[in-house]
Amino acid sequence: MAILIDAPLWPAHGMLWSHLVSDSSYAELHEFARASGLARRSFDLDHYDVPETRYASLIAAGAIAVDPRELVHRLRGSGLRVKSRDREALRPARRLAYLAEEWRGLPTLLAAEGSAPQIEGWLSLGDELIDRWAEPHRAYHTLTHLEDVLLALDQLSIRGEAIAVETLLAAWFHDAVYTGRGNRDERDSAGLAVARLDSAGLDPQLSKLVGELVIETIPGGAGAAGNEGARHLLDADLAIFAAPTSRYTEYREAVRSEYAHVPEDQFREGRSRILDAYLERERIYATVPAHELWEGRARANLAAEVKALRAD
Repeated sequence: MAILIDAPLWPAHGMLWSHLVSDSSYAELHEFARASGLARRSFDLDHYDVPETRYASLIAAGAIAVDPRELVHRLRGSGLRVKSRDREALRPARRLAYLAEEWRGLPTLLAAEGSAPQIEGWLSLGDELIDRWAEPHRAYHTLTHLEDVLLALDQLSIRGEAIAVETLLAAWFHDAVYTGRGNRDERDSAGLAVARLDSAGLDPQLSKLVGELVIETIPGGAGAAGNEGARHLLDADLAIFAAPTSRYTEYREAVRSEYAHVPEDQFREGRSRILDAYLERERIYATVPAHELWEGRARANLAAEVKALRAD
């Protein structure tokens, strides 16, 4: 069993990148990556994308340097290699597996808070939430968005933020109800969180706190000035603003799809007004790591979208 890394030869985003893999199991790879301070967001189905600045430190941590052909050969021999033609078709299944893994891990964190649920009912609740996020009328508020928020929270954790279990729970519930009814959806999602978590046997105070965090995600709310959990959740929820161009385009189109019932001129005006409000803030992101990671790219994406919305 070994962790392998090839040389930083692959250009993207203005730098060179390496690939980090295991020749044994994804679990071994994720464990090594976590211990080395690599965010789960860097994992791409069968490998971690690693910037050249981390190459030497990962070798020092125990990764074995190999040439690219050897890395692919060892990965293929392990049965963990994902072929290029299969990658996009495999992503939804891997997304579900990741979400199920994250949900199953929450009782351990809850037990540390003295509020462990019964496992059978907990797994059923996870299935219900996944079904809600997979509802066919959703275009943006989907399982992909839930995964993005959890990955963003993980990235903040890697950068030193202490992500509370109630924040993770609020991430799961924050758009669990989505009908397009504005502030009503957040309030209904909060109510669902409190009801379901109470039924699962969690401490009522914890359930209440989760509901309060969900309320903080109402657009224009005071989350950025609220408690630490609210700041973490809102920063993660808005991490999509800093997505690479292709992903941001998908996000923008998905939002428009969810507002397909709104006439074009009204949508352009309303959407540009919302984005302007974010651009007028001194900071879009409240926490230091989120600001450092995402602020610049987010402002560029939002400004470009506003410009397009107001073009003739």
